[in-house]
Amino acid sequence: MQGIVAWARDLWPFLVSLGYFAGAAWVTVDAVLRKRQVPTIIGWVGLAWLAPIVGALAYFLFGINRIRRSALALDLKRDSGVQSAAHSGSPLAVAADAFAARYPAFTGLARLGEQVTGNPLLDGHRVEPLQDGDAAYPAMLAAIDAAAASVTLVSYIFDNDAAGQAFLDALVRARDRGVETRVLIDDVGSRYTKPTMIRRLRDAGVPVAAFLPTRVPRLYQYANLRMHRKILVVDGRIGFTGGMNIRAGHWLSRAPAHPVRCVHFRVDGPVVADLQRAFANDWVFTTGERLEGERWFAPAERHGMVAARGVPDGPDGDIDNILEILLGALSVATQRARIVTPYFLPDSQVLRALHVAALRGVDVEIVLPGRSNVPLMDWAMGPQLPELIEKGCRIYFAPPPFDHSKLFVVDGTWSLIGSTNWDARSLRLNFEYNLECYDRDLAAAVDAIIDAKIAVSRPVVRDELLALPYPVRLRNGVARLFSPYL
Repeated sequence: MQGIVAWARDLWPFLVSLGYFAGAAWVTVDAVLRKRQVPTIIGWVGLAWLAPIVGALAYFLFGINRIRRSALALDLKRDSGVQSAAHSGSPLAVAADAFAARYPAFTGLARLGEQVTGNPLLDGHRVEPLQDGDAAYPAMLAAIDAAAASVTLVSYIFDNDAAGQAFLDALVRARDRGVETRVLIDDVGSRYTKPTMIRRLRDAGVPVAAFLPTRVPRLYQYANLRMHRKILVVDGRIGFTGGMNIRAGHWLSRAPAHPVRCVHFRVDGPVVADLQRAFANDWVFTTGERLEGERWFAPAERHGMVAARGVPDGPDGDIDNILEILLGALSVATQRARIVTPYFLPDSQVLRALHVAALRGVDVEIVLPGRSNVPLMDWAMGPQLPELIEKGCRIYFAPPPFDHSKLFVVDGTWSLIGSTNWDARSLRLNFEYNLECYDRDLAAAVDAIIDAKIAVSRPVVRDELLALPYPVRLRNGVARLFSPYL
């Protein structure tokens, strides 16, 4: 026995060293072959070699994309119900010459959207902004109560609270009427309240699934690959999407303990089939069940004048969709680009595009929360703001309550609505869904919402940021180093 102990004592430094070199070499090879961005490769490789064992373990836990899905691989794009509304040969697709006549300055952006997503721009939509849970939740609940065939719902957060209870009751009523219901909730996002709504829905007999379950949800609270989409589709005809989770904080008229502002949208028209396709893709990936036929995908109908396109985004076959469209939209802006986002940590490409747009004379306005719900995010956002202001961007801090809205409008014509924040987690690590919309009336309605936010917000002054105490600026600078993972 003593000989074994002595042998182990003599051998363990060699084993640890071997593990260190093997782990660091593995990280180096894997990152070089799989990662796209050079700073990301350098960061992970440096961590692996400079932090023995810990660096390789961190890469294993947080650096590997363990999900490589695509709708094509799942054959969903060939399903008859989906293809009828999304196929580029459909009469619902906007003709290039007709679009050029309506929006000549945006022909390049429209082409970019189709090249990036593979989805045509579809005509004939009505898109209605719904501010806060006071407008959004009653409209969503009424749609569920009127459902005759199907209800599909995906959300990052679905809390077990007053708002969640209202949706649970509506889903149970729909189920009892014979309506097919399917609910998908992110596993991490479901755990903000106990018991989780996944458990309560399951106990009530509503088909529900957790997206990417993890055994240690608290450890993974800031991890990759979360389902951040917010989509409700009723009877394959009526859609809701935007930035709003299902939680009592959004229902401001009920005086919640932790109020949160946000904007959601009701969508009527052919692009609703793409919202449904996004849900169906996530559902079959999670459960193996395919959703097909007119129960889920109703025949497309025209409801208005908005031209719209679905923009799915995620760390799979749809990676960088939103990033490329953001860059394209900033490049075509000639008058004004207006951004509202709760978290603002874009990469160097987006920051440079904002700088260039402002230097070209575009009026760039960015509305951020004066204080978000993630202090580390607030700290990390600070160091990039002075240069943006110096280049000509105007930045505003919105007062409480925390504003969770996600809005982007260019030149009073083009709007981007959906779930994406302007940070690395949304742009590269999570699954998101957005709509790009071309319509001056819709853009005017969103601009009016932004005007109201700016009217009560405080302009950010560059000199004030530079005059912050040295310890605060140092803290903020260190926090910014973690921006790729926040």
